[in-house]
Amino acid sequence: MSTRQLVRVSLKEHSAVCSFYAKQRPLQALGVTVAYVSSLWNLILPGGSGTPRHHARDVQGKVSEMEDNIQNHQTLLQSINQESEVLKGLVAHSHKEKLEMEETLTKLKSQIIQYKTQLQELSNLRCELEKVAYEKSCLQKERSVQGSTLARLQAMLWDTEEQVRSLTDTVAQLSDELHAREMERWRLHMTIQELKGNIRVFCRVRPLQGSGLRRHIQLATNNRIKLAKTKKSHTGKTAETQKSYNFSFDRVFGPGASQQEVFDEISLLVQSTLDGHNVCCFAYGQTGSGKTFTMEGEEFDDNRGCIPRTVQAAEKLGPQGWEFTFTASFVEIYNEILRDLLYTSKASQRPKHEIQKTGNNKETINNLSYRKVSTEDEVLGLIALANHNRATAQNHHSSCSHSVFQLGIEGVNADREVKCKSTLCLVDLAGSERMAKSQSSGECFKEMTAINSSLSNLSIVISALANKESHILYRNSKLTYLLQGCLGGDYITLMFVNIAPEPDSFGETLNSLRLASQFVLYCLNLSFNSCFIKVI
Repeated sequence: MSTRQLVRVSLKEHSAVCSFYAKQRPLQALGVTVAYVSSLWNLILPGGSGTPRHHARDVQGKVSEMEDNIQNHQTLLQSINQESEVLKGLVAHSHKEKLEMEETLTKLKSQIIQYKTQLQELSNLRCELEKVAYEKSCLQKERSVQGSTLARLQAMLWDTEEQVRSLTDTVAQLSDELHAREMERWRLHMTIQELKGNIRVFCRVRPLQGSGLRRHIQLATNNRIKLAKTKKSHTGKTAETQKSYNFSFDRVFGPGASQQEVFDEISLLVQSTLDGHNVCCFAYGQTGSGKTFTMEGEEFDDNRGCIPRTVQAAEKLGPQGWEFTFTASFVEIYNEILRDLLYTSKASQRPKHEIQKTGNNKETINNLSYRKVSTEDEVLGLIALANHNRATAQNHHSSCSHSVFQLGIEGVNADREVKCKSTLCLVDLAGSERMAKSQSSGECFKEMTAINSSLSNLSIVISALANKESHILYRNSKLTYLLQGCLGGDYITLMFVNIAPEPDSFGETLNSLRLASQFVLYCLNLSFNSCFIKVI
């Protein structure tokens, strides 16, 4: 092998050794490189002088030495490669162990957190257990105290149960006494009503727009009222003459009488309805005499009329042990046509109404609206709705139709399993002025004709009842037909006569008071159980 070939082989082997040491052992690689370069330099450029043969032997020896070195380096390279593979395996194994240890460490940290949480929970649980133990000891102490208290309370309970049994018997006895006294109250109430008279005439004078009272109306003592009219001499030769009309009534309400004073009389009849009797109240008089104010009143508490006050009075006057429900309806009779004043659907779908007889021979109206009421405000709401629905709603001063408010009352006494049912009927009649005074024409003349006809029929029916005639013409008028049970049945009937104090109303006032006197004459022969008529 030539020297150039030896150098090439030596360079390749030295490059491999150095690349290994450069990666694994940098300092050793530097030392090997220095030694190799020195030996190679000596090989290529031998120093000194000598013969060529001697020089060849030296080179051959060095080549041989280099071959040994190369062989040694090759052996070393193999061992280094083997060692490198082993180290790579160790590194991979160490890396794997590192990952496993990191994963194990993460798990251990998580477990430590869990252990800490569990430790905190155990600590809290220990505190709670200590607290429960303390409460248990307290409860045990209380239990020992309550044991004696329980025994004392049981003894008191036995005594209380004995008292309850005694009180129950007392309540039952008192209930019987209360019922007996309630029956006695009912009997005395009916006796008082009868002793006051089967027929009572009351008069109410509407106040003037200003104040005071005109001279032609004089209110005397003992419930007397006097109408005086002065006539002037037509020839002037005689003095003026005064013609007087005297009327005596059971009660006269002057212009200053309040709504409450008037209703105090009605409350006695409300009591009668709660006792199971049917009651009918009329308001009679000319237009503007105060009929509607008496029956309906105004929204303010002091000026509320009989209709809204009735429900509140019924709630207060109801006998103990009874529960009452109130059902209201509102009907208008205009030109002999019935109109539901509580109707709220479309006007085009308004049904027609007719008076019909029920199975128990009572008068009722088909397709009529009924509303449950329990307070004055609810009744005032119905009054507002009724005034809106009236055929004469556009004319607030009109009195060309009758309005009939009916309040059905149903009472239940659960303890005695007793029921009662009655009706309170409040009627605001149309104006009673005569056609000559009203000077009506056209549609108004038709209205006045219907009004006078219905009021005349009312007078005829009452006269026939007073004379005990066998045939009563109830059906001649929708008003008398609807109120047939009120007039000829078991109703207690009350009539208000309202008069206006203005001088130009003298004729209508006199006519109204005369009609009231005629009602007294009509009903002289009527018994209390058939018809109890008051004219107010």
